Amino acid sequence: MLHPDTIHVHVSRFTQKELAERFSLNCECTAVFNHLFEQVSTLPYSILLDTSGSKKSEGRFNIMAFSPEAVVEAKDGNVELVELDTSSREQLDMQPFEAVQTHLHTRVKSVELDTEYDLSCLPFIVGVAGMAGYDTGRFYEALPSNAKSDYNTPDFAVGLYLCSLIEDTQTGFIYYCTAKNQPLEEYFSAITNVSSDSYFALTSDFKSNLTKLEYEACLSKIHRYLRAGDCYQVNMAQRFSATFEGSVWQAYCELRNQNQAPFSAYYKLPESCIASISPERFLRVSNGAVETKPIKGTRPRFADITRDKASAQSLLSAEKDRAENLMIVDLLRNDISKHCKPNSVKVPALFALESYEAVHHLVSTVIGELNDNSSPLALLASAFPGGSITGAPKIRAMEVIDELEPHRRHIYCGSVFYMGFREDMDSSICIRTVLAEKNTLHCWAGGGIVLDSKPTEEYQETLDKVSKILPVLEAMNRKHDEV
Repeated sequence: MLHPDTIHVHVSRFTQKELAERFSLNCECTAVFNHLFEQVSTLPYSILLDTSGSKKSEGRFNIMAFSPEAVVEAKDGNVELVELDTSSREQLDMQPFEAVQTHLHTRVKSVELDTEYDLSCLPFIVGVAGMAGYDTGRFYEALPSNAKSDYNTPDFAVGLYLCSLIEDTQTGFIYYCTAKNQPLEEYFSAITNVSSDSYFALTSDFKSNLTKLEYEACLSKIHRYLRAGDCYQVNMAQRFSATFEGSVWQAYCELRNQNQAPFSAYYKLPESCIASISPERFLRVSNGAVETKPIKGTRPRFADITRDKASAQSLLSAEKDRAENLMIVDLLRNDISKHCKPNSVKVPALFALESYEAVHHLVSTVIGELNDNSSPLALLASAFPGGSITGAPKIRAMEVIDELEPHRRHIYCGSVFYMGFREDMDSSICIRTVLAEKNTLHCWAGGGIVLDSKPTEEYQETLDKVSKILPVLEAMNRKHDEV
């Protein structure tokens, strides 16, 4: 028997060629999905979850969602429910993830799929998606407020989406999922006049909020805390900022093509954009199976094959990096065990090498089975923010971060995530991420500091991590000047 509030979702399937012809797209078939997203990329709360062509972390599906019914936003201790059809705002007396569970996810508790296709492996379909910035943690823990908050963008913004396009990169099929009874071509015909600018350019150089000497002085303070036994590890970051003009979408496309990161994402908020090329999964839940894949340990890539192999080998054999990684694995085992069945939490992969365009990483895998009386969003809230980018113990490390970093992190080390109506969830750790607002770009890089960390090497590691971001954006100026 159907629930009286059952939502009927129609799912149709297209080939890339069919959609290219239908919308007269002048592009390679493999680029059809992103060309379609460009049509909605300027609309508020449009979101793209993008594997960027990568097969790492079982990357297979790309998801775009647009025109949400409602959004939960949170900032500076306030949580609001925004009904987008009426533009009404309701103040909520609850924490952000709980507000999403109560006011958004419950609306898709009963869904009936109208389709002739087997959708058992298809993620999301309809549900909630958005971002939780690092400072969402302030809604759950009492933290100091030393670091400056100079952002307009909410700390948390998650929408309920009843329309999505999902690309299966393995088969090439693209699925249109809608509860609005509107054919895809009618919807896109209505927005053909909506397009982003065709160029992007920086209007200033990137500048860090810490000099090299200041960054190394912060590491000295962290070492004092480590020696005193306050912490075992603290993640310390610097923020790079530059002014810009033009299309952030164009900047994202260049970044995703050059980095091919499996947890890339683009999220258009009313007054800002988030462009993430993250390689790191935070938490995934599928059929009750929980997985987290912390990254800890980094070495630079080199064009010379011999140097590149030597760099990877030095990471694999580095006792310091392995110890760092193990610390965070233990922290995450503890975090997820609070919502997992007893004795189900295991570590099937420890210290695996994953190589990306800019750096090599050490990646471990932790798995578990979700408790029957828990939910993916409760798990996400409990483990937020991810231990791989705070340190250990988590709360004390976050206190040190707030003391030493001049500005709050916002989206950096937060998460972009989705949870479909079947409670299938996936989420990233937002490293290698750019926030664009007020004609300014912010991009961050950091690293885990332990007792035997060497300040000069740690500083260089932060530069290595943005070596495929800042120079790529700077090079777009030259391309624009050449036109």
